[in-house]
Amino acid sequence: MAAEFPAGRAQPGPQAGVEDGAPGGAPVLDQGFDAGSLYLLRAAVAAHASAAGLSPLRVYDVVAAAHELAANAVLHGAGRGRLYLRCNGAVLYCQVSDDGQAGRDQDPGQDPGGTPAWPVRHGHGLWLIAQVTDQFSIDHGPAGTTATAGFTISSPQPGAGP
Repeated sequence: MAAEFPAGRAQPGPQAGVEDGAPGGAPVLDQGFDAGSLYLLRAAVAAHASAAGLSPLRVYDVVAAAHELAANAVLHGAGRGRLYLRCNGAVLYCQVSDDGQAGRDQDPGQDPGGTPAWPVRHGHGLWLIAQVTDQFSIDHGPAGTTATAGFTISSPQPGAGP
């Protein structure tokens, strides 16, 4: 089941799944994470987003979105996950996945299959992500949750100075 985000600039985009030939080819970053490694994840995302050609403000947006998605996987999912960054020259895709194996009793935030659902409410992290991304989608199912955020890479305008 894919979540939609009608507010802000982001619109649900095509799922950039790792298994289904995601845009951008091979990942420029493929990193696992858990609660104790979110700082390292943010640093790696910042370095790769900057290297992809995003402006410093957009790098901040990518890092904030990656952190929120990873924190959701830790808090509402399996407690760990995997982040992929892919770049096709025009768009940087940030994909965060968890396997949904939370290892705890089902609570109201879970679907009947037992997979934790990431909450989507105005004023929360996912709403914020929808505001700073150019594309955003979440796929949720028995195998876990995968969220993909796309950030357009702006090329310098012809004739613009340094």
